Amino acid sequence: MDEPIRIAMWSGPRNISTAMMRSFENRPDTGVIDEPFYAAFLAATGEKHPMVEAVLASQPTDWREVVKTVTGPAPGGAPIFYQKQMTHHMLPEFGLDWTAGCRNAFLIREPERVLASYVQKRHRASLRDIGVERQAELFEREADRLGRAPPVVEGIDVLKDPRGALGRLCAALGIAFDDAMLAWPAGRRDSDGVWAPAWYDAVERSTGFGPPADGDPPVLGDALQRVADAARPYYERLSAHALR
Repeated sequence: MDEPIRIAMWSGPRNISTAMMRSFENRPDTGVIDEPFYAAFLAATGEKHPMVEAVLASQPTDWREVVKTVTGPAPGGAPIFYQKQMTHHMLPEFGLDWTAGCRNAFLIREPERVLASYVQKRHRASLRDIGVERQAELFEREADRLGRAPPVVEGIDVLKDPRGALGRLCAALGIAFDDAMLAWPAGRRDSDGVWAPAWYDAVERSTGFGPPADGDPPVLGDALQRVADAARPYYERLSAHALR
């Protein structure tokens, strides 16, 4: 059997990462996996996320076992294997050599909007929680490997012009765009992580990419604004390479 095209989409939380997973899963040629390193991250850090015990029971907690999955066949033997990867899950002790076998891309969002959304689900948020510093490290690592910037996509660009933004992304990934990426049936998927009830209420109601939020980024309290200020240089480093 031919090796699948493995696409690792690196995002922080509270972006449109789950909608992007829906978009790719709606292609007839693509199988997806949802945050495969989540349980390994929780086991290593002891973080108390929503539904932590269910997450730990649902996935391997050894990162080496996860690597076997993400470097293996795509679900259903599909020719494309889309991997929704969270940057903050990739702890320094987790090996990254496997990423050389993927077409790595980076999904970004303004840190102010990420934080405003994140604290609706958890009552605190640190720079590590939103993964943007680690995202920049992974971006630089991949750029050094390739000798050029890997694909970067702004979530808001996808919301404003799904066909155009996804077309540019697919071209950068070396795959054909498919109109099936623009809409999908509402509801939960078997491929969703067990944590879906805690995080995926909006995307479960969706049938496509919704309109972007209007206006300026939300006003944050002092503590969150300090996190946003610390995150902004990392975000802007990647935003300079966004596909437009």
